Amino acid sequence: MTDTTAASDTWTVAGRTFNSRLIVGTGKYKDFAQNAAAVEASGAEIVTVAVRRVNVSDPKAPMLTDFIDPKKITYLPNTAGCFTADDAIRTLRLAREAGGWDLVKLEVLGEARTLYPDMRETLKATEILAKEGFLPMVYCVDDPIAAKQLEECGAVAVMPLGAPIGSGLGIQNKVTVRLIVEGAKVPVLVDAGVGTASEAAVAMELGCDGVLMNTAIAEAKDPIRMARAMKLAVQAGRDAYLAGRMGQRRYADPSSPLAGLI
Repeated sequence: MTDTTAASDTWTVAGRTFNSRLIVGTGKYKDFAQNAAAVEASGAEIVTVAVRRVNVSDPKAPMLTDFIDPKKITYLPNTAGCFTADDAIRTLRLAREAGGWDLVKLEVLGEARTLYPDMRETLKATEILAKEGFLPMVYCVDDPIAAKQLEECGAVAVMPLGAPIGSGLGIQNKVTVRLIVEGAKVPVLVDAGVGTASEAAVAMELGCDGVLMNTAIAEAKDPIRMARAMKLAVQAGRDAYLAGRMGQRRYADPSSPLAGLI
């Protein structure tokens, strides 16, 4: 019998094992203190950090590392704001020089309006980064063919969007996300679009290894409480997936037998 307790149900990416399946961002919070409190409430063990927006050089200005300890929480540098492969590669090379990071999150955007990924540039960047020794977790469209191509190019995880970044619309195409999960040999994490706890649970019920979110927590009226809700939702969705849901039927099936009624 499989032990499905939270303590034993870990996941691994690029040889690194984590207990929490929730990854949270570090943007849009009112300050670093609120961000740190949300991370603690979420139970997350990984935080994404936009290399272009975080202070890594001015010792006089507040630094994220003063509030979220990189010795306790894994930092995942990302390429938010990059629109070409070259730009993303350059950004991550700087991140490696600054902090020694090799596990990174790659996103190469196609346009500012939708923030959809440019898959041609994303594939190009993934291949180059992998050859340079990076371990790229890659933001992508919810397309099982594109996800498999990324895996073949060296992605250590594929991260299909549920809906546009920051939209809070929830997972718009459960069928393709499920197909990605079924075909992948690397972890699959829904990245972008989750707005509330029920949507995080859906991602996990589809069999995803994890969920990444930022706006859903940072823009909640009570970010700390929402962070806690997301932690519980991810756990509940994972348990439901492991439990195996009942089959769906077109008609009612009574819980109590109808035969032999008085």
